[in-house]
Amino acid sequence: MTRSPLATPERMAIVDRVRQLGPAIAARAVGHDLAAEFPKANWDDFTEAGLLGICIPAEDGGLGGDFVAYALASEELGRHCAATALTFNMHVATTLLTGQIADDMDLSDDDGETLRQRRSVLRRGVIDDGIIHSQPFSEGVSAGATSGFSTRAQPVDGGYRVSGRKIFASLSGGAHINNVACMVEGDERVRLLGVPANAEGVTLEGSWDPLGMRATDSRTLVMENVFVPDDHEWLPPGVFDQAAQRWPYFYMTLSFSYLGLMQAIIDATSEYLIGDGGSTSRRNHPIKQQGWAQMNLIYEQAQALCYRVLGEVGVDPSAAQVRRAWASMVTTMEAAPDLASLALRVCGGRSLLRPSALERFYRDARCGATMLPWSVEVCLERLGRADLFPDATENPA
Repeated sequence: MTRSPLATPERMAIVDRVRQLGPAIAARAVGHDLAAEFPKANWDDFTEAGLLGICIPAEDGGLGGDFVAYALASEELGRHCAATALTFNMHVATTLLTGQIADDMDLSDDDGETLRQRRSVLRRGVIDDGIIHSQPFSEGVSAGATSGFSTRAQPVDGGYRVSGRKIFASLSGGAHINNVACMVEGDERVRLLGVPANAEGVTLEGSWDPLGMRATDSRTLVMENVFVPDDHEWLPPGVFDQAAQRWPYFYMTLSFSYLGLMQAIIDATSEYLIGDGGSTSRRNHPIKQQGWAQMNLIYEQAQALCYRVLGEVGVDPSAAQVRRAWASMVTTMEAAPDLASLALRVCGGRSLLRPSALERFYRDARCGATMLPWSVEVCLERLGRADLFPDATENPA
């Protein structure tokens, strides 16, 4: 990984934990991809290494990582298995949202106390019991995940009854709690409720046989009148809405896994070109050298923009900073398949044959552009209006 001012000793100590697990995770990646199965063994490794608490404060038993520490760790994990990195993102997103991000919000005294109590329950479950969280937002009914939801929560004694469906619900086969964004009838505030995976009324629908990112196990989550207790409402009502507006960087976490995937593509191509290093080595071919040069340009540009954005992350970004975050998303998600395609050309026809790593990397890379809420389509639409229309920068999420 390229060193940068972001790479503080504290953050890199966390990244090193991921790096130590990397070879075992990479070795399992082919099997998980072929079977399209949740990477349970990788999650067992995360639990043993304390990585479930990567963004939980040290005083609560976690590693104390911030948003940037997670980004760098996710990049490293994506280098070894991008699909596993995406599943890890869904878990960590909840701890970030209820932790660093929520702490930056304006809360009343009562809401602040409620937040502290609820996230204490969440953190104890993660640290003491190895609880895995997922965060399925997508419903397939709107272009983004912050403009309202069709999933409904009805207040009842002791909690809520939740009904709805979430598509592409990653960790369907592995999460213990699915943290769903939903609405209460007559209330415009978004609620974040932790739906137990084994609760009555929770089912998984359909099979999971996608092009790439097959180990994410992202089947459709269906909830029919599911009871969710009060202490599983992780954020006070309205805090999610405030976070979406004031901490929009939350929505770019998927891209860090793809940046790591790009590094994996570079690694695999380098190994192919160097070969045994002899006089007939493929690296001596001028056309392959040109392709290798182009690959490095693509990667360095994507990483440089992403790292610039990571140097700016925080509450209440300026309009220009939000534009850079959108631009970083587009750059990474478009550059990953471009890089993989170029690698296939440089490395030749055999790289198309399974279980070639580059064949898998290409399929995985193709999936990023469509991932909500900040898909390439959404980000380009917003970038296309920014500074040209008066309301174009008023809704950063």
